[in-house]
Amino acid sequence: MRTSETERPRRIEFKPDLDWGDIDWLRSVTRLPLILKGVTHPEDARLAVAHGVHALIVSNHGGRQLDTTAPSLALLPGVARAVKGDVPVIFDGGVRRGTDVLKALALGADAVGVGRPVLWGLAAAGQDGVSAVLQLLRAELLEALLLCGCGSLMALDEGFLFPESERSSWCGTC
Repeated sequence: MRTSETERPRRIEFKPDLDWGDIDWLRSVTRLPLILKGVTHPEDARLAVAHGVHALIVSNHGGRQLDTTAPSLALLPGVARAVKGDVPVIFDGGVRRGTDVLKALALGADAVGVGRPVLWGLAAAGQDGVSAVLQLLRAELLEALLLCGCGSLMALDEGFLFPESERSSWCGTC
């Protein structure tokens, strides 16, 4: 049995000539803030800042584009260090509980995306479900902070996750 064109998965199209000039062009036609998603390498993060991007999202797109890529969490510290606070760094990838938020913040994220849990809450109970998910994540994050002995989000750093002597064995970018 043959499937119709509309039943086939969407074809992924790559633009092989995509380059930083495309970001420059976009900057020239809009005053809206530009947020670049899929930044996983420190040099790309530095170049994005140099080309006027307002924020970066560290994401491997759920591994859907290249299923053997490093996890976003392992790539986050290198990107965060590369931009040195020049632009916000947003972490995206696998956040399901408050301890996931704590880890991302400790490794340099300024904000964390929580797409799937929010969608699950929406599907289960609408607006009330979304509210419940966000309240639960907040409560788990606050409890994790207390259990780490950390007084505030601003005080978080990699040391709350593992001793300095173990950082290089956890990931090559730490």
